[in-house]
Amino acid sequence: MMLTHTLTRSPYLAPLLARGALLSPFKRPRHGVRAPRVRLVLPGVRIDLAKLAAYERACGFGVGADELPVTYPHVLGFPLVMRLMSERAFPLPLLGLVHTSIGITQHRVLAATGAYELTVYVDELAPHRRGTEAVVVTEARAGGVLVWESRSTYLARHRTAGSASGTGKQPPAEKREPPLPVVAEWRLAGDVGRRYAAASGDRNPIHLHPLAARLFGFHRAIAHGMWSVARCLAGHGVPQAAVVRAEFRAPVLLPGTVSYGADGDAFELRGAGGRLHLSGRVDPLPLL
Repeated sequence: MMLTHTLTRSPYLAPLLARGALLSPFKRPRHGVRAPRVRLVLPGVRIDLAKLAAYERACGFGVGADELPVTYPHVLGFPLVMRLMSERAFPLPLLGLVHTSIGITQHRVLAATGAYELTVYVDELAPHRRGTEAVVVTEARAGGVLVWESRSTYLARHRTAGSASGTGKQPPAEKREPPLPVVAEWRLAGDVGRRYAAASGDRNPIHLHPLAARLFGFHRAIAHGMWSVARCLAGHGVPQAAVVRAEFRAPVLLPGTVSYGADGDAFELRGAGGRLHLSGRVDPLPLL
């Protein structure tokens, strides 16, 4: 049975990130742990149009249209996700969690001037060959009707029975995919992470400054995965009703140069030497 907690306002992200960081050393990720059976609901959410415009500029969307970018409800629900994952009852450490994929279903266009009810919960904690993945669901309703939903996976790395330290088996090599036709080349400034953080509220240190990123094993700051997918979708275009799927394959170091490729419903982002950073696709749906 899942308990429902209805909130009166969106949580502040900074204290949640701090609490999650403080609790992380006391959490030991492993297979077999259970997700907290809690659903957070935030009714009456209205869009701050100034924040929306900053997000649209940071990600390359047109500014001023009376419809939300398909990725924006993720930003609205992110504080609720952080509230869940920073709780003591959430068994995976917040520090080190890697956003590995997102699937979005938009049933119809969401008006920027609309009011929405957001719901967030952890659907499951699933075994992964590199650790344990949290599957997090975010839903948006208008007038009681589900209009947008997403499933994100967040990986906590730890030793598993199939790792080299366990049975001696190596994970299967990933199939090298041929690149899609290049549509555009983007030169990314070193402040991309800071600009997206200011627009979205996601101030994970690995995105903000190279010194902070080095503490987590990166030579330079890295772009947010959700910035990468939003930037691709801004160029690709999304039907009024659609399913969007994206997998985050490798971090995008800042500053840097990336190539945006697309062919039909598929899109991708590649770096130097053809390294695949992001792959995804957009499939149209019938309108509600």
